[in-house]
Amino acid sequence: MATDTATTEYVCAKVQGTRHAILIDPADQTPDTAAKRCLAAVAAGTSMILVGGSSDTDMQNVHETVVAIQEALELVTWASTQDAGSEEEPPKIPVVLFPQGAAALSPAADAITFMMLMNSTSTRFLIEEQLIGAPFIRKAGIHPIPMGYLICSPGGKAGEVGQADLIQPTETERVAAYAMTAQSYGFRMFYLEAGSGAETPVSPELIRIARQSCDLTLVVGGGIRDGATARRAAEAGADWIITGNLSEDFEDVSELQRVLTEFIDEMNGHIV
Repeated sequence: MATDTATTEYVCAKVQGTRHAILIDPADQTPDTAAKRCLAAVAAGTSMILVGGSSDTDMQNVHETVVAIQEALELVTWASTQDAGSEEEPPKIPVVLFPQGAAALSPAADAITFMMLMNSTSTRFLIEEQLIGAPFIRKAGIHPIPMGYLICSPGGKAGEVGQADLIQPTETERVAAYAMTAQSYGFRMFYLEAGSGAETPVSPELIRIARQSCDLTLVVGGGIRDGATARRAAEAGADWIITGNLSEDFEDVSELQRVLTEFIDEMNGHIV
């Protein structure tokens, strides 16, 4: 478990190209299946693993999933160091909590996206869940990554549960104001979310205006099912592209690895 800022600096670093992260929902898969999918994703080029995101997650299924993923990643890292030709240890892919609330945490995570759902109409998601979770996070030594979280149309389950006043595709000035506010609060990340399984992703114009309005690490997710869509988000300014449902479409992890490899290559402009 990371007890310093190393994970935050890795996640928030400005790098060439756009990085991919996989979102694992513990309510939709067993810990073993989640671990296998994460190994396939990392082999394909995924740079971060997020765990959480569902209203059906709880302390038990989140913790069991995080532990299974961490153990699988550690085993692969150990095996790579035993390679006779290996001169240096591969970078640690962080396992970061992306919680739906304070009742779905794990001390085994490397960090947590400590988020404010900025366009929620409920104080629960603006500050109350954070107040409940903060003592646990401090005691467990999980490093928080402050993040502004904005749900855009169509919003899906996230928008419904979070009671969000959804951002419409044409509301560029509103997104710009939220981005400026997030930076003024001192957040490190700004996440534009269209909702899990969304029919349409966040519009490139909203991503572009958010990029122009703040210097934060810009994350985009929801409704991104192929490399071409991811490429448009990357070109608009996204630092991270998050996919969740995509990984759950494949029971065969070898096929998942192939699809994600092509996805990440196309996202960064390598035609496959």
